[in-house]
Amino acid sequence: MSVNALSERLVARLVESAARLSVDISRTADGTVIADAGVAAPGGVEAGLLIARICMGGLGRVARRMSGDADPLWPTLIEVHTSNPVLACLGSQYAGWSLSATKEQTGGKKFFSLGSGPARALAAKEPLFGELGYRDRHDSGALVMEVDRLPPQVVIDKVVRDCGLAPERLTIAVTPTHSVAGTVQVVARVVEVALHKTHVLGVDLHEIVEGSGTAPLPPPAPDGIQAMGRTNDAILYGGRVHLTVKHDEVARRLAAELPSSNARDYGRPFADIFTSFNYDFYQIDPALFAPAEVWVSSLESGATWHGGRVDGALLQAQWGSKP
Repeated sequence: MSVNALSERLVARLVESAARLSVDISRTADGTVIADAGVAAPGGVEAGLLIARICMGGLGRVARRMSGDADPLWPTLIEVHTSNPVLACLGSQYAGWSLSATKEQTGGKKFFSLGSGPARALAAKEPLFGELGYRDRHDSGALVMEVDRLPPQVVIDKVVRDCGLAPERLTIAVTPTHSVAGTVQVVARVVEVALHKTHVLGVDLHEIVEGSGTAPLPPPAPDGIQAMGRTNDAILYGGRVHLTVKHDEVARRLAAELPSSNARDYGRPFADIFTSFNYDFYQIDPALFAPAEVWVSSLESGATWHGGRVDGALLQAQWGSKP
C-alpha cells in the first residue's frame, strides 16, 4: 500500500476546502503547496481532523465527539481508529524526520521541525523504515510540520530532493502546537504513541493488528510550552487505547508495561516535567510517552487484559473552568 496515494484525495480536499477550513494556501516559486493551519491562518478543529487523517496516510479514521459520560473526563474527545496500525502510525504519522537549517542557510533565524506524515515514507531517512521493511513509491507526497513558522526554502528543497518529487507534487501542512488544528493533530496521535511505546519495549510489531483510542481535546494555550504540555497531558493522563494483538503473552505484557504510569516522571503536568529538565526531552523517562490506560485483546484466546488509569483530577486542575 502507498500511504501517499491513499492520502492524496485528503490532501486535495484540504487545498480545495481551505477557505471553509480557515487554512491559507500558498505556493513557492517552484510550485510546492504550503497549507498554513495556524501560523497566520486561524485553522480550526475540522482542519486538524483532516490533517490528522493525512498524517496517518489515509489509513485512519479521526473524529471529534462529545463525551456521553455522566461524569466526563473532559467534554470533547478525539477518537482514532486504524486497521493498519503499524503502517498508519509508525510508517506515516510518527514525527521522526528531523529537518533543520542554520541561520546562515535561512538568511535569518535557524529552523527546526520534526516532519510527520506520508512523505516520510518516500524519503525513508529514518532507521525505523528499515525495521518496518517499508518504503513508499509515489509521484506526490504530503508532510506535516508542527512548528510556529512556515518552512524556509532550503528545508523545502531538502524534502523535495529526499522524496524524489517534482516540487509541485509536494504539499506541506504547518500546524503550530498552540493552534487549534495543531492541538487536534497532536492529540490524534494517541494510538501512535501506544505503537511507538510498543516498539520501544521491543515487542514484535507484527503482533499488532488493530488499534483504537480516545484522548480529551484540551483548549489551546497561547504559550508554546503550555500548549505542548496540554497536548502531552491529554495522552499521558487522559489517553485510552484498545489494541488487538495475535497472542496472549503479548497482550498480557503490553497491558502491564504500556501505560504511562510505569514511568519515573509520571504524576506531574508535562510542562512542569519538561521545564524541570531544562527543556531537554532526552532527560525525561521515555516510559512516560504512552497512553494513560490500555486494553489489549488477544486473538489467540479472545481474552482482554487491562492496565493503567486516567487521571482526571490532574487534567481538571490544568484545564478546568474558572469560577
